[in-house]
Amino acid sequence: MFIGGSGLYKLENLGQIEEVNIPTPFGETSDAIIIGSIDDLKVGFMPRHGKNHSLLPGEIPYRANIFAIKALGADSIVSISAVGSLRENISPLDVVIPDQLIDRTSSVSRGNTFFGNGVVAHVSFADPYCPNLRALIRRCCQNIDANFHFGGDLVVIEGPQFSSRSESNLYRSWGADIIGMTALPEAKLAREAEICYATVAMVTDYDCWRPEQEGVSADLVVDNLKNNNLISKSLIKLICENINITEVACNCDKSLEKALMGEIDMENESVRKIHPIIEKYIQ
Repeated sequence: MFIGGSGLYKLENLGQIEEVNIPTPFGETSDAIIIGSIDDLKVGFMPRHGKNHSLLPGEIPYRANIFAIKALGADSIVSISAVGSLRENISPLDVVIPDQLIDRTSSVSRGNTFFGNGVVAHVSFADPYCPNLRALIRRCCQNIDANFHFGGDLVVIEGPQFSSRSESNLYRSWGADIIGMTALPEAKLAREAEICYATVAMVTDYDCWRPEQEGVSADLVVDNLKNNNLISKSLIKLICENINITEVACNCDKSLEKALMGEIDMENESVRKIHPIIEKYIQ
């Protein structure tokens, strides 16, 4: 499953295309999920902001999106996201495969968990990304004409405004390497849903920490996204060709095994609501 960020609203070269609308207890998804095939592999795609980019980062129905993807039976998600660089050595048009996240969103208003209301779970999020999926993407990146960085901290801000210069420099002092607005709570929800998850971060700008440059603008982001899209489409094809190769063992599909607390009451409406998420742990 691929989730497309800003500038990536459809996958080209998909065969046998079908649009699927999955009803969820968390409302409608960002858009219909597109199901098709690439080289005989069944592939799903969802535009995170909607196909017409009609959703702000804080308006994206993250829970509905991940719930629908889980209901479809997908076991992995590759997120394609536009980001800004907080480091001189990470340039616009570079590709970053981050390994850590810093949450600066208004996470509660975004809906950052499937649990609550009598159903309690605390999943491990020490390593937010699937190691196997990241290793696979790394190998694929070595076969495309792009400068890529394996590892890095992605700070996720609420938006929709870009950072102030003071904020940008604060994040740099924390050790953050890139900055975006949508990886959270998406990654947290994927972990709760026991879905392997990784971000392919497409760098569009230097944010606003460089004193000699003007601040980032939407126009600049869009211009560089057009070039980044050529890279992302090549990478997506390579990922599809190699997705069945296991690089590193992961336990993403067992994330809830030791996370659920207390007894699960099947009479609880909250339990029924998230049944596809927890069904294998219900006796």
